[in-house]
Order: sequence, then C-alpha cells, then structure tokens
Amino acid sequence: MIAAYAGRCAVSGLPEQRLLDAAHIVADANEPLGQPVVPNGIPLSKIHHAAFDGHLIGIDEDFRIHVASRLLRQKDGELLEALKRLHGAALHLPSRRKDWPDQERLALRFDEFRGYE
Repeated sequence: MIAAYAGRCAVSGLPEQRLLDAAHIVADANEPLGQPVVPNGIPLSKIHHAAFDGHLIGIDEDFRIHVASRLLRQKDGELLEALKRLHGAALHLPSRRKDWPDQERLALRFDEFRGYE
C-alpha cells in the first residue's frame, strides 16, 4: 500500500519509509469493510498515524484533512503548529485512481472523528 503512494506520507509527503505506517481507515474488526486492501489504507508518518488513530486529525470523503478543534485551540511549538496547518489541506493521492482511499470508508471514519469533537 505504501508503494501505491510512491513511498510517501499521504498527509505530509514525507518520503522516509522507516517513518511511515500503513494506517487502516476502517479497523480489521469491521469484517465487511476492514479488509487489508489498498483502498482501506493510507500511508502516514508515525505522528500523523497516532493523530489519525487518536481522532486528532480526520480525513473526509473529499480527501480533505481536518484538525480537531482541541488542537486548533492549543499553542505549543513548531510540531503542533505544523499539525494545525494541515487543517483544510488536501490528502496526497496515488497516481492510480484505483488505489485512492475508499470514500465510503473515509465517510465512516470521518463520522467517528466528528464524534470526538
């Protein structure tokens, strides 16, 4: 799955594969949609993966990144400011449309993100 994104983080574009994880959009526990397939995954840097899993960043079905309001209100250094600048940015997508994240899965996950707001 990381290869579909040319070895880069889909949020930041970071090209160091040792700092990337294959993040699930829908967890494996969800049998109908949680399959380990490219459209159910997004390569994310370790920090972005933790933020995604912690519902601190969300990705909507239009491939836009959202930052949780609790982070947007905080003021604390360069790393937090870099996360905040992602708000409203577009996800970096693979060149092949068939490898893009599944919009139905993104919508389900984004609903979870909004539930933590």
